Amino acid sequence: MKLYKIDASENQKELLEGLNVDSGGVSIISNKMNIMTFLIRDLRTPAANILKQDALSIGAEVANPRGVITCEMEYCNVLLMVTHSQLRKIIKKALAQPFGLKAVANELAKFTKSNKFQPRIMGIINANSDSFFAGSRFLRDEAIKQIHKMIYDGADVVDIGAVSSRPNASIVSADTELERIKDICDTIKDETLYEKAIFSIDSYTPSVVEYALKSGFGIINDITGASSDEIINLAVKYNAKLCIMHMQGTPQTMQANPHYDDVMSEISDFFDEKIAKCEALGLSRENIILDVGIGFGKSLEHNLVLIKNLAHFRHFGCEVLIGASRKSMIDKIIPAVTEDRLSGTLAIHLKAVENGASIIRCHDVREHKQAITVWQAIQGV
Repeated sequence: MKLYKIDASENQKELLEGLNVDSGGVSIISNKMNIMTFLIRDLRTPAANILKQDALSIGAEVANPRGVITCEMEYCNVLLMVTHSQLRKIIKKALAQPFGLKAVANELAKFTKSNKFQPRIMGIINANSDSFFAGSRFLRDEAIKQIHKMIYDGADVVDIGAVSSRPNASIVSADTELERIKDICDTIKDETLYEKAIFSIDSYTPSVVEYALKSGFGIINDITGASSDEIINLAVKYNAKLCIMHMQGTPQTMQANPHYDDVMSEISDFFDEKIAKCEALGLSRENIILDVGIGFGKSLEHNLVLIKNLAHFRHFGCEVLIGASRKSMIDKIIPAVTEDRLSGTLAIHLKAVENGASIIRCHDVREHKQAITVWQAIQGV
């Protein structure tokens, strides 16, 4: 007899099928092989006690703080630990209970849907002279050469912007922004490069966004998080995808002591509000991409929490984009100038892919293509 511990987090069905388990059993058992943990904040203590008993009755677990059993506090935070199979049971039980547990059940139900996307690589081209990484700056003819190289290296998407959004970046007029990007858009259209890759316009200026969409671009990368109805309406008009990014403040103020009471819940609430706004204006959820905005009004601790818990944002049913390429958070972990942050970038982005990110925005396409392809082979994807 031989025994060894294996990682079954990603390929449960393949393992079971390899054992020649009955097809019906594969489905049932695979749902019992992953433990999910939910942090539920500000739950009424009677609800916490009921949830604990209901969880124990189905073999799941709830961690409650001391004093909950005697209701010494009115509200508390709890941890719910369940398998996929148990999750459906606990939802059914919670729906029949008082003290706000119906609302808990409705939120938990969002995590029962499968919405896994294959990871795609988005290359970055900055048509300006002041973006934080000099290696991403390409003007006119050089930009076109870099587009061809990125596509050859494996980019699925090419993101092009003409205004830097680094901390304390200069404000640029709409006319200047359009002037910087117009020739690039014209070449993409004339050479039908949009047939080789998806193009994304990194802008929140309506005139620039519309010019790009007319040139064959398919994504609007909006760092202002769908704050403008005009931008949403353009996405609807041209059947484009809209990437909604979260940012606290503006590029000029965002890193001036960013603060959150609860970064996960506040950004989740932000996406709830923005998705509802987009859907009300006619943009379907399938055309929405979510970006938590690493480094945009976030401390190192905020960034790390978001990356570690990125899987939470998949419950919206939208693609999730992560963009930590060569950002200063790496330097805060281990001293490294911008030019030396590729290794740190790959570590962050691979963890993000593992946690559900489907679009990786990066400066180094070839290296990311290799890293993600190897990661997929290990995962059996």
